[in-house]
Amino acid sequence: MKIVVIGGSGLIGSKLVDRLGAQGHEAVPASPKTGVNTLTGEGVADVLTGAEVVVDVSNSPSLEGAAALEFFETSTRTLLAAASDAGVGHYVSLSIVGSDRLPESGYMRAKVAQEKLVIASGIPYSVVHATQFFEFLGGIVDAATDGDTVHLAPVLIQPMAADDVAAAVAEVALGAPTNSVVEVAGPEQFRLDELGRSFLADQPDRRTVVADPDARYFGSKLGERSLVPVDGARIAGTGLDDWRTRASRGR
Repeated sequence: MKIVVIGGSGLIGSKLVDRLGAQGHEAVPASPKTGVNTLTGEGVADVLTGAEVVVDVSNSPSLEGAAALEFFETSTRTLLAAASDAGVGHYVSLSIVGSDRLPESGYMRAKVAQEKLVIASGIPYSVVHATQFFEFLGGIVDAATDGDTVHLAPVLIQPMAADDVAAAVAEVALGAPTNSVVEVAGPEQFRLDELGRSFLADQPDRRTVVADPDARYFGSKLGERSLVPVDGARIAGTGLDDWRTRASRGR
């Protein structure tokens, strides 16, 4: 089966290409590095020729709301038009658990806009909502830092390993279109502020984490369950300690 992975050179995309290829599929990485630009349309029609499945795991280079919205809307419209012309039978889009619960975040609004385009396209689809990746904990801490203090809300978070995200997306891509949202998450819940402290202690890092109920998460105030999945989510197997062990080994 030919499966085109948009964003196939990135963190999730490269893992997904390797995983699908190991299962005997023709997994084609598509990104500006491979001559495919979903903003300009360059190479899109050619790479989708003969594809049965398209998986979009690309990401906006900017987290700023207006820039992210322009990226996701332009890119997604380009991909959907080309996928329709190519007769693609399954369009898979990776998004974020809680995207629809954080309207104050311009980036999350952009992801919701992307999802709406996919759902309204008429192409059989699956949208995968994943919780935050362990690999992005550093970015979360940095974004919440003011001087030597890190302001994080003491709310629940249920992060997962990037390897598990790729595995979940691969499973969805190889199945029949769900025409719905599929949520995936890690096996453990933490308080975000406690997870931030644990992350800094591993570095080690002298910054201090403050539990701040009013702290913003990429522009949005968080509720208790804004970042955790609803009931019925698929639960991955890699916990934080296992991920740390693998990361320390350079895996």
